Amino acid sequence: MLIMDREQLTIVALFLFNSILKAAPSSTSSRSSFLDELVDHGIAPLIRTDTDATVRASADYGNLSLSAGARPAAAVLYPSRPADIAALLRASCASTPPFPVSARGCGHSIRGQASAPDGIVVDMASLGHHGARSGGSGAAARLSVSVEGRYIDAGGEQLWVDVLHASLAHGLTPRSWTDYLHLTVGGTLSNAGISGQAFRHGPQISNVQELDVITGVGEIVTCSKEKDAELFDAVLGGLGQFGVITRARIPLAPAPARARWVRFVYTNAAALTADQERLIDVGRRGGVLGGLMDYVEGSVLLDQQQGLVETWRTQPRAPSSSSSSFFSNADDAARVAALSAEVGGVLYYLEGALYYGGAGDVSTMGVDERMEVLLRELRYARGFVFAQDVSYAEFLDRVHGGELQLRAAGLWDVPHPWLNLFLPRSRVLDFAAVVFHRILRRRPAVGPVLIYPMNRNKYALMLRIMIYSIR
Repeated sequence: MLIMDREQLTIVALFLFNSILKAAPSSTSSRSSFLDELVDHGIAPLIRTDTDATVRASADYGNLSLSAGARPAAAVLYPSRPADIAALLRASCASTPPFPVSARGCGHSIRGQASAPDGIVVDMASLGHHGARSGGSGAAARLSVSVEGRYIDAGGEQLWVDVLHASLAHGLTPRSWTDYLHLTVGGTLSNAGISGQAFRHGPQISNVQELDVITGVGEIVTCSKEKDAELFDAVLGGLGQFGVITRARIPLAPAPARARWVRFVYTNAAALTADQERLIDVGRRGGVLGGLMDYVEGSVLLDQQQGLVETWRTQPRAPSSSSSSFFSNADDAARVAALSAEVGGVLYYLEGALYYGGAGDVSTMGVDERMEVLLRELRYARGFVFAQDVSYAEFLDRVHGGELQLRAAGLWDVPHPWLNLFLPRSRVLDFAAVVFHRILRRRPAVGPVLIYPMNRNKYALMLRIMIYSIR
């Protein structure tokens, strides 16, 4: 983490699903000792130590740590209820020294943060598989919507895509999302949870009413802004260092039915970022554009970046699209490539959505009318705008469609170096000139380069630049 003066670059590296780690045992004999101690805590039958379990639990999305020689976990706990996790943490505290424990959701970390070398990994998904033991039937028992209360209680192991569909069944939806919904509730809430809606509603950690948390000493605590507020604030965005989230209460709002998914092409960063700022400024400075779009992000397109690896995060879902490309025909892609060559090989996309239909459509303007304002006011390259109408759920789950295409092409289970940067507005154009137009032109990043605008009063006015490299 490198944090400099406010008027300089502010760089923060974020890693999803950071581990809850303590001092590691120093030898194989001590490993055997702490595993033997688990018998006294009643959870030994839930522990696996075979290689298949430990290697799988030690792997992650980054595909970097094990290949670099990192030690795998010694064992994996498959809990059937939160009390099993609490017992494990109490056992760790009673051990001398405490053994490492890590709660693993989907393992969407980059360098092994979801693992516990020589320690025990908690397979959080197991909670959903064994919901019947706590009075329900599997995963459904860990998702509960209150229509009157306008909230959903979700187990920390639940996927956001399942939260979405459970809520939509009642015409409701959470307000803040991540771009990739096949992550766990506890995982993203332990970090931030950022997407193109954060400018309006803040990150996911700003949209939580209550948590059930298991602390490092094995206590099960229900906390909120009104009860144990210090723990509540520490756990949200706490990188897993203050407790394991086993339940979250997420507020809901009426859901829209459809989304007009739009992409505008820009030839320079100044025009793109200026328009992004106007779109997310719901006050007087935003003018007619302020708050017009419900979702706002951007991306960088280098002339070398035209393939599936670079565009997978914004591919339409194949079932409802006649093509796997955002463009309506091959001529569109050719025109964009020609424009890129004309301006020196770097283009920018302003991408986002306008929600409409259903109870969640509260706009005073129709979707076509809002689109006309965008076409008139935005400073994109004229003639280079593309749009699709999709369901609200399809838009939110669009990244998964790209994942399925990469899996089918054998391009998913590869190393994923991943860098996230936060930049102040004052340095964005300098960054673009040096990184996008010089460094990446000489040594292209293979993978998407994304740009998110954010309001300081929601999360701080910065751009979150995410550079993915798949190689």
